[in-house]
Amino acid sequence: QVQLRESGGGMVQPGESLRISCTTSGRIIGSYGMGWFRQAPGKEREFVAAVRWTDGTTEYTDSVKGRFKISRDRISRTVHLDMNNMKPEDSAVYYCGQASSLTRNWQAYDSWGQGTQVTVSS
Repeated sequence: QVQLRESGGGMVQPGESLRISCTTSGRIIGSYGMGWFRQAPGKEREFVAAVRWTDGTTEYTDSVKGRFKISRDRISRTVHLDMNNMKPEDSAVYYCGQASSLTRNWQAYDSWGQGTQVTVSS
């Protein structure tokens, strides 16, 4: 059973930056994708970004392009999400997940972390 552990959530002001990370206990398979999703109260889970382990190919939802950057460190088995110029609408619980491919579809992810709260407020 793969375990994913998120870290780094917290509260920031609009315009500030925050990094959240996700470490996997499982073996890294090159074709697998690691994704970040977020869910705000009363809203559905939303795709944010994903990265493929083998070549670092990334995908982003439009609302975070140019502000967020996803990266992976194969040695530490960790995926990072660097969030810059943050906005109040970025506030949510952020979840990392693992899928057998690079995908935006949350239903394709079969392992999830417990989530980390990110709040953007002045």
